[in-house]
Amino acid sequence: MLDGTFATQNAASPSGYDVLPQSADVVIVGGGIVGVSTAYFLAGKGLSVVLCEKGGLGEEQSSRNWGWVRKMGRDVREMPLMLRAMDIWKDLNGRVGAETGFRVCGITYFFDKDEDAARYDPWVKAVAPFDLDTRFLSGAELDGIAPNATRRWAGALHTPSDGSAEPHLATRAIAVGARKHGAMIVEACAARGFETSGGRVSTVVTEKGPIRCNAVVLAGGSWSTFFARNMGVRLPQLKILSQVTRTRPLNGGPVGCGSGRGFGYRKRLDGGYNFSMRALNPVDITPDSFRYFREYLPALRHEGKGMLFRIGEASVRETLTPSHWALDQRTVFEKVRILRPKASDKVLNRALANVREIFPAMGEIEVVERMAAWIDSSPDAIPVISGVDSVPGFYIATGFSGHGFGLGPAAGELMAQIVAGEKPSVDPAPFRHSRLVDGSPINHWPVAF
Repeated sequence: MLDGTFATQNAASPSGYDVLPQSADVVIVGGGIVGVSTAYFLAGKGLSVVLCEKGGLGEEQSSRNWGWVRKMGRDVREMPLMLRAMDIWKDLNGRVGAETGFRVCGITYFFDKDEDAARYDPWVKAVAPFDLDTRFLSGAELDGIAPNATRRWAGALHTPSDGSAEPHLATRAIAVGARKHGAMIVEACAARGFETSGGRVSTVVTEKGPIRCNAVVLAGGSWSTFFARNMGVRLPQLKILSQVTRTRPLNGGPVGCGSGRGFGYRKRLDGGYNFSMRALNPVDITPDSFRYFREYLPALRHEGKGMLFRIGEASVRETLTPSHWALDQRTVFEKVRILRPKASDKVLNRALANVREIFPAMGEIEVVERMAAWIDSSPDAIPVISGVDSVPGFYIATGFSGHGFGLGPAAGELMAQIVAGEKPSVDPAPFRHSRLVDGSPINHWPVAF
């Protein structure tokens, strides 16, 4: 729990200054949606907060994802947090005073054969206590969701209360709210590590100078493992390539968000689409692939068929990246300000062909951009939102496994409550860091979505 020593200092420091404050209650490392949400909720409690982002806010996975905000298909352990996230999303625009793009639009999982519905039955039964509005649709009921589709689906699983937001808007919108509460957000400022005093965090060392603090929150996404390892903290996490095609607006296509065999899509606020493949995610083999191989065996058994293992750019970069560095040295965080991997043309061309074939209105679709980013994936596919037992004052929010955009606001709220020593809005036990390092069984649930 914070002692409030620095709570009254620098509370209204303007953002964007290169001169950092000497002290703060909390320093947040990473300016993705989880980091800025944590800053928003901590600053709203009257704590002084400095967020350091090595590049630009939301410029990696937080702005380059599908944009879904879903309850459907969630691991049961995530469901209470996701329900809380949905409550926050619904009035988040008003809270932060900026547009996140969130709208309720419905999400649909299409299936080709009647027997495919059986894959979803275990999940439907498991989440029954949450009283969701998820229901099975017949093939005939899908005409309004996917008009004139050439594929004859047997049915679908549909959640009308699910929605989406705009990834390129949401993170910066929440940052607006955090700044209104007094958080100082500094871009192009890499945090290299932290120092301790009496066994607990006392100072975060950045490329622009040190900041004395009571706590540091690591919300670095795919970079989190590097940072934690240099601090002597084991954090099993691997990366999966997420990739999306963005199109110009067009009329007559499917509504809301949906996925099925060979495709996934989201209709954006501007009338265009983001689409990709439902599976087939490239995975670069890196030193961490061998370091954490045992922890990922359950995930490999369940999801291995949807992964494209390869030797790629990340394989080389991470092999050459040192495991440890001195805090007065330039680090990989400063050498790679914004990590933008190349999307796989092979995978996205296949997705493009599929959507053109299935949805006639998309036959003349015009591609604007192909985007890719690395997803931070944990062994059991649920995040770490937790303090680190061995280092008092060190907190981690990472490993969201492709679920972080939708969970982001509630994850930030939960992290803020843990740091401030308050009663959490949901049970944080499933997200404890210790489960990944104390020999607990890895429970990777094959949701099959």
